[in-house]
Amino acid sequence: MKYYSLNNKDNKVSFQEAVIQGLAPDKGLYFPETITRLPQSFFDEIENLSNEEIAFEAIKQFVGTEIPEPELKQILNETLSFDFPLVKIEEAIFSLELFHGPTMAFKDVGARFMSRCLAYFNRDKNQKNTVLVATSGDTGGAVASGFLGVKGVEVIILYPSGKVSDIQERQLTTLGQNITALEVDGVFDDCQDMVKKAFLDDDLKYKNLTSANSINIARWLPQMFYFFFAYKELKKYNKDLIVSCPSGNFGNICAGIIAKKLGLPLAHFVASTNANDTVPRFLENGIYNAKPSIATISNAMDVGNPSNFVRIQEMYNNDLKAFKKDFSSYTYNDEETKFAMKNIHVNSGYIAEPHGAVGYLGLKKELLNYPNAVGFFLETAHPIKFLDIVEPVLNVKLEIPKQIESVLNKEKLSVKIKSYEELKSFLNK
Repeated sequence: MKYYSLNNKDNKVSFQEAVIQGLAPDKGLYFPETITRLPQSFFDEIENLSNEEIAFEAIKQFVGTEIPEPELKQILNETLSFDFPLVKIEEAIFSLELFHGPTMAFKDVGARFMSRCLAYFNRDKNQKNTVLVATSGDTGGAVASGFLGVKGVEVIILYPSGKVSDIQERQLTTLGQNITALEVDGVFDDCQDMVKKAFLDDDLKYKNLTSANSINIARWLPQMFYFFFAYKELKKYNKDLIVSCPSGNFGNICAGIIAKKLGLPLAHFVASTNANDTVPRFLENGIYNAKPSIATISNAMDVGNPSNFVRIQEMYNNDLKAFKKDFSSYTYNDEETKFAMKNIHVNSGYIAEPHGAVGYLGLKKELLNYPNAVGFFLETAHPIKFLDIVEPVLNVKLEIPKQIESVLNKEKLSVKIKSYEELKSFLNK
């Protein structure tokens, strides 16, 4: 399998090169040269397969021969060592809980898969890779946990000061070892811009920089597993399947579209956003006009210029009409989000955090167009990650899970920076 840059299709690299580089030298995101549909027999038998078997069949064409089959299966066993329950919220609506991993966020899957791929590629080398990552919330904690202690890898995480929750901040600032947190005076887009600039800086080539954001194919592609797991459980309804993804950088929903291209029978996607409405506006007027990000209570989606949207456009050959057949996008403000959280809790007893609530709202709206369908939304993080919002909105007291308890009493360690020059100076130490 080769990967090409979305800025220049003649710039092709292997899976290993794409993982290690993160971003192409011409600033383009890497994209697989081919996507081969899985055989119908796979979908006919999917309910009889384990999650690990499903994941192997889905990912193997994208890895090719660069990781031998036994090692790839071991990587997947370690990546998927927790549950992905589908919880019924109301008639025809389910929550797919992606927060049962070590940092209680969906990004545990991509971070664990990527870290193990990188460890495999470094197994016989003395060189060091520097993983540089920007986070608007859960990416940092998942990457820190996934890469903690990995041989030959230094991890540097940039996060916007005061714009992630206390628990999210603790998860990325308290681990030590090969993990360093840089606290940026700015918003997530500033962090992401710094990371992209560093990748293209010739002065930093010696650092062997790579990204663990969803711009990296090894972080992004494994996110398609969720959609296969949900289909395995919902296939028995024999109805159209609608999926709503709370969307910030659009990595999850982009991976879902890859799953559809592989043959997974998903009828329609909904990108549910908060006030950062670049994509909903694009679908209305056909003009992609990114704006600076706005702070909301669903902070992991506070992204004004979602990186992965260009990959989605590639899959639809930039044909807006074809795209709209499969894809809708709706925007919700904080008050609507809080109302949804309350409504879900009153009607079902289920505790949704803000991102999941936005996903729920988008799904409810789209199901009006598919009255005989079944739908699920992604619940991307445990409510405890946002207890300062969830507890007062729902008037509940959340129990602290053991994964979170372990970081609460640790000392926060971060380095404050304001500019790219300060980042570059830090990297050159």
